Amino acid sequence: MTFDLNFILPLFPVFIAMALAILFSNYNSITNRSKKKLPPGELGLPWIGETLDFYKAQKKNKLYEHFIKPRIQKNGKTFKTRLMGSPTVVVNGAEANKFFLSNEFKLVVSSWPSSSVQLMGSDSIMEKQGEAHRCVRGIIATSLSCSGLEAMVPKICKTVQFHLDENWQGKEIISLYRLTRSLTFTIVLECMLGIEVKPNMLGMFERVLEGVFSPPIKFPGSAFLRAKNARMEIEKMLLDILRKKREEIHEFQQGEGEEGGAGMLLFRLVMAMIQGEMSEKEVLDNVVLLVFAAHDTTSFAITMTFRMLAHHPNCYSQLLQEHLDIRNNKRPGETLTLEDIKKMNYTWQVARESMRMFPPILAHSERPLQTLNMMDLLFQKAGRFDDPVQPYAYLPFGGGPRQCAGYQLAKLNILILVNFVVTQYEWSLVNPEEPIAVDPLPFPSQGMPIRISPK
Repeated sequence: MTFDLNFILPLFPVFIAMALAILFSNYNSITNRSKKKLPPGELGLPWIGETLDFYKAQKKNKLYEHFIKPRIQKNGKTFKTRLMGSPTVVVNGAEANKFFLSNEFKLVVSSWPSSSVQLMGSDSIMEKQGEAHRCVRGIIATSLSCSGLEAMVPKICKTVQFHLDENWQGKEIISLYRLTRSLTFTIVLECMLGIEVKPNMLGMFERVLEGVFSPPIKFPGSAFLRAKNARMEIEKMLLDILRKKREEIHEFQQGEGEEGGAGMLLFRLVMAMIQGEMSEKEVLDNVVLLVFAAHDTTSFAITMTFRMLAHHPNCYSQLLQEHLDIRNNKRPGETLTLEDIKKMNYTWQVARESMRMFPPILAHSERPLQTLNMMDLLFQKAGRFDDPVQPYAYLPFGGGPRQCAGYQLAKLNILILVNFVVTQYEWSLVNPEEPIAVDPLPFPSQGMPIRISPK
């Protein structure tokens, strides 16, 4: 879940490395700078460069195998290319990760495509730097502090159980990915933000997502225009919610009403607005960003965790025993606690390996472009869930000042749902070799149908 598209880092692999997009003024100025020692590689034509090859590999979910690895073999670990108009230097390895992640706001800054900025919000944390970034991050971190997580666990457990009762009970086959998207959407809105999910909300957000990485062209029928229109619908809905929350807080301060949702993130954001720390647009843009970052990538990570478990039955047996041990130490009807979550160490190792093998985000639009966690020398035992990894070789939630502020929410979502499913259901994949598609983010092409039966 990373919450500055950072929240989209949520769930985001920083492995092989970072690609530092060095923005030059124009093509001729680059080629004429003889004093600059650029690494080997191909810039290609102005603007186009190797963008088509990049998109082709991304569409097949083979970005490392078909685009990065051949260039490493030809040019070495550091090479130049041109992507989406920007001359880019790709630098591979754990040391590169450490260098760039620890130099955010110093040597590198967040730089997202125009379409992403317009749809996620120009005043969201993904575009903020310095003190403005620290302010929003601090508010989010307060909601995900130890006490905040303790309060959130029973809410998530209640939401997950209701979801299973409504959507799994009595079914033989369900679409794991589609239902998990709905569940994680509900969790971020209701359990974290304190916003009631209404009909058609998820559909509006999904229409926006379809245009996040599309060309920012507003011609009739374009993905970006459809997404922009959906974003306007969301703004109207959220502005009404924000203003009502502000009125509730004002009435409470005047002694005329009740304090509702004081522990929720929306309450804290609106309080920051009342105190002059944030504008209304900043609150709106950050809510929109948080919803995207905290639910979409998390649902894919959950789905791929179950896929990995289905392909490794011995690992599944070990994971199941971990959850049975936790359940056997609880009284009938007693819900999970944060202490129970902390005992799910092996389950979290499985989830982390699943995110490495099937990263929810294929690239990070910072000035470093981050690629997949597949480097042969660093990860020689794919499918092992207990191998130690070299520091900075694998950072699924980023690092440095923009490390995912909400990774704890993603972790709760994954671990709690896995616990409920494996202790309540027998399950198996309908198609164990279901292809993974990308549009614009990776997803199981058939929705990951699974057969289920209650235990």
